[in-house]
Amino acid sequence: MAIKIQMPKMSDTMEEGRIIKWLKKEGDRVQPGEVIAEIETDKANMDMEAYDEGILLKIVAKEGTRVPLGGLIAILGSEGEDISSLLGGTNSEKEGGSVSSSSMKDETKSMIATVNKSIDNRIKSSPLARKIAKEKGIDLNQIHGSGPSGRIIKRDVDLAASGQKSPESHKIKSQEGFTDVPLTMMRETIARRLTRSNVEAPHFYLTVEVKMDDAIAFREALNSFDENLKISFNDIIVKACATALKIHPEVNAAFLGDKIRLFSDVHIGIAVAIEEGLITPVIRDVDKKSLRQVSIEAKDLALRARERKLNPDEYNGSTFTVSNLGMFDVEEFTAIINPPEAAILAVGSIIEKPVVEGGTIKKGNRMRMTLSSDHRVVDGAVAARFMQTLRRILENPAVLSL
Repeated sequence: MAIKIQMPKMSDTMEEGRIIKWLKKEGDRVQPGEVIAEIETDKANMDMEAYDEGILLKIVAKEGTRVPLGGLIAILGSEGEDISSLLGGTNSEKEGGSVSSSSMKDETKSMIATVNKSIDNRIKSSPLARKIAKEKGIDLNQIHGSGPSGRIIKRDVDLAASGQKSPESHKIKSQEGFTDVPLTMMRETIARRLTRSNVEAPHFYLTVEVKMDDAIAFREALNSFDENLKISFNDIIVKACATALKIHPEVNAAFLGDKIRLFSDVHIGIAVAIEEGLITPVIRDVDKKSLRQVSIEAKDLALRARERKLNPDEYNGSTFTVSNLGMFDVEEFTAIINPPEAAILAVGSIIEKPVVEGGTIKKGNRMRMTLSSDHRVVDGAVAARFMQTLRRILENPAVLSL
């Protein structure tokens, strides 16, 4: 029996996907576990794997086509099978339009999506391009990619093998002295979600300055015990946030239109800058983990985020987000809330400066933090108490060892 292959949901914010490359052509036999297509989502480029065996009878969505969730992209079945009834729907369905949720649930069981595993994680390239390059002994570092966001595709490798140059990528150069760069789906999603957040969520901001001298000594003491473990200041801040959120659960919340959801679990997203934009891998149950566990997990998630190796469940489901630009010598900034969360913490750098304590001028280390809150969920006094608690924890970091 023929099966409709439909665009699956690969992240909780995904609304559509773009077919980057078909790795199988019509008439090819497909085995379970084989990658048949590359799909660009709002979070990453993903491989689509077959879940069943069959013949790829029809490719409905061509390369470069955007398809909404549940939209028809291909048909898998037996050789010679009549598929006219499956293609007899509306024009929108034939071109990748939406279908009923029950149909989508039943018929997308034939597909699963896994994160694209790159052989050379520094180079954006399709699996087929890497396979051909390996067979022909071609160095991908020497190839200019013409796919989306400079991705190396099969055509680029074939041209390199024949001694020709790849065509220009999707950047559009102008004679007037500027370059137009088409938006990737990730950048489109960032633009859409953050614009919506900035317009719909009534942001307000609270900034506090934290004495970081004890936190500096605390970190140095921890790191001196194990040369293989390097606790970062961000690790300490993330753990401190989790502790404060358990004390002030009103901040560990989300606005859901007709209700406010208070989360019992603390899942903190850590903002990580990648080439295509920004992604927030999630450390789950931070309040239940040791500082050591948080540090190890944070480094692993950040590394795999930059290598585009995260699984969808590793960047979805955060209840609070921390964005730290301190490593860029940014002293203070405000961040836009990651919807539907109720708040996000923006962390600046630690500054050594003269401070007045007890009427005496002395040298001190200070760090400024700004909490952006959604006033539909969090009131000013609630946010202020949360920031007081967070500052108290960071100024007495030994409590994080309890």
